[in-house]
Amino acid sequence: MLETRDLTIRFGGHVAVDAVTCCFMPGSLTAIVGPNGAGKTTYFNLISGQLRASQGQVWLAGRDISALSAPLRTRLGLGRAFQLTQLFANLSVLENVRLAIQAREAGRGRAGPFGGLDFWRVWLDRSQWLAEARSVLAQVRLIDRAEASASSLPHGDQRKLEVALLMALDPLVYMFDEPTAGMGVDEVPVVLDLIRALKARRDRTVLLVEHKMDVVRELADRIIVLHNGQLVADGEPAAVIASAVVQQAYLGVVA
Repeated sequence: MLETRDLTIRFGGHVAVDAVTCCFMPGSLTAIVGPNGAGKTTYFNLISGQLRASQGQVWLAGRDISALSAPLRTRLGLGRAFQLTQLFANLSVLENVRLAIQAREAGRGRAGPFGGLDFWRVWLDRSQWLAEARSVLAQVRLIDRAEASASSLPHGDQRKLEVALLMALDPLVYMFDEPTAGMGVDEVPVVLDLIRALKARRDRTVLLVEHKMDVVRELADRIIVLHNGQLVADGEPAAVIASAVVQQAYLGVVA
């Protein structure tokens, strides 16, 4: 579903991601771990198009998307949730999700002339989009906050809303960057259950950057480890976590 080939980015003399080659299959959840500054979020930024690679390629479903912008990659099926929430702060929770559904439908070719939306169809479809948006909000347990502004939500609910936006886009690849950061203990299971359900679909690929090793152990089918921008380990969670290179690079344990 997704592949990076020798993906590299340099900032002056610093190589932040160094020739990372990796494939990600449908129906799998891969956790990307490593110490602070290892290049995890930069690798995500290269995949999703927020940064342009110095060299290497990104392939999605057999297509080279390396030259495409972040919005075009999103239209083709890359969905990204950020370390810091990215919401329409002044719109309601419901409208945030409804806009994501509308953008998804426009990306699938339901557009009017001159590349704009067919406003008559928009009017007819609006009730369907709102119904779907309410269904998504129910799944993330935000239906009771549907009419509240996104900016009024506490941090944990904003993270859940961002997951709802990804679900509304229905991408081929879900990319979560520390999705439980800043959440209360009672809120974390909701997001983990949603991610678990996405993986269970078997036709979607999930990538997860996460520092909490208990979350990684619970969700991941596979772990890849970045250290100083390089891929230093790749395999099943138990084997990777127990490996000497991970004990030293990630946990600071010297063999």
